[in-house]
Amino acid sequence: MSAEHDHDHDHDHEVAGDDVELRDEDVVEIVEDDGPAGEPMDDDDDLAGYDGEIVIGGPGPDDEDMEEVEQIEIEDNSWGGSSAHESGQSIFALHLHPAFPNPPLAVSGGEDDMAFIFSPVPAASGSEINSDSFTPIPLAGHTDSVVAAEWSHDGNMVATGGMDGKVRVYKRGNAESWTEWPLAVEVDAGSEVQWVHWHPRGPVLAAGCEDSSVWLWQMPSGDVMTVLSGHTFPVTAGVFPPPAGRQILTASLDSTLILWNPSTSVPMFKTSVFCPPNFPELDPAEHGITALAVAPAGNLAAVGSASGQVKVVSLPKGEVVSKFEGHAEGESVEALAFVDVLGGAGGGKGVVLVSGGTDGKGFVWDVATSKVRAELKHDEPITSLAVHPAPAHYLVTSASADRTLKTWDVRTGALIAEHKGHGGVVNGVAVAPAPGAEPSSNGLPAAQAIVSGGDEGVSLVWRI
Repeated sequence: MSAEHDHDHDHDHEVAGDDVELRDEDVVEIVEDDGPAGEPMDDDDDLAGYDGEIVIGGPGPDDEDMEEVEQIEIEDNSWGGSSAHESGQSIFALHLHPAFPNPPLAVSGGEDDMAFIFSPVPAASGSEINSDSFTPIPLAGHTDSVVAAEWSHDGNMVATGGMDGKVRVYKRGNAESWTEWPLAVEVDAGSEVQWVHWHPRGPVLAAGCEDSSVWLWQMPSGDVMTVLSGHTFPVTAGVFPPPAGRQILTASLDSTLILWNPSTSVPMFKTSVFCPPNFPELDPAEHGITALAVAPAGNLAAVGSASGQVKVVSLPKGEVVSKFEGHAEGESVEALAFVDVLGGAGGGKGVVLVSGGTDGKGFVWDVATSKVRAELKHDEPITSLAVHPAPAHYLVTSASADRTLKTWDVRTGALIAEHKGHGGVVNGVAVAPAPGAEPSSNGLPAAQAIVSGGDEGVSLVWRI
């Protein structure tokens, strides 16, 4: 007989005997007797009004209260959900196929060192490819968190970037199917990857790194085109400015914004935005650039700081032309997005800038006047912003640490819809036209799909 069984047998024998030994682990609560010393306790008075069962070693009242708290249901108004990543492991990166919803595919990267190609839309969407019919495709190979993931401009390649310093590119293996994605190449960036971004017109991939470098590769060969060295702290963002994408604009925690000519690897300008150049008291937690966006016409860039400031810089000159003040001092600007509420009409007069910060506030700024047009509010930090495609180009959806997402009409600041279902921080959001022919339930000119990635490792989708 095992030692475990011997122990159980001995314990049963003790209970059956006349003398029962009460051990420490059997005691739930010790109640002090406030009555006079030597006075016997009145069992009837002590149990008056109690008709339950007393169990030695059973749960105390505090345990029961905790069970009730844990059983509180989370309100969920989502259209569907996907849980390809390991439960409890954050989704850090999310990007929709450029032709979404044809096909309705997304790529995500997470804390579990994995990336997945998956379909976020439910079977109820009517799409042949949906979360039931399409088995998520694991993109394994990273040895640390996957913090960046993005489709190429034509949707035939996917790039992932990890904290292991690796960038991996997968290429569609069958033109007749979306289920085969073999690894095309793995390249080493030398330090933690902060972001990856494809050129909008060709097979060129850029990546910004923790060691202040920016890499450009020709894909899928993996041939290095250039390594750009001009920053001194981690490179937090990068983008190929429209209309042609001939340059690349990068931002760093060293407070510098650099516009590069990739063919020569020489800066066209280098601007220190939130502190003087070569500032001896540079503090990344105060002066660092944490968010970057470029206007649709490619003539302006907006940058946000770790201390809540927002400034607009002209392109290609690199001059600071305006400053927006509204976020709480010391609260980081986490997301920026330009929106042309006139859809390109009016010669750029309809361009506004939306900012979101850790103070839980979002602002719609009039770029021409630098004045606030509307304020958008969450209960916790705003983590991400996504601009909707035409004809719903005046909509922006914000994601937040308060477990919700909200869709806004930036023309007026009106809240169009609130999206619930996450049990933790919502790290990212992506938007696209929704599949199916059904009209929008919110009266929009075209139904919209809103896809999220959360701290609990779940991606949800809503349809409005």
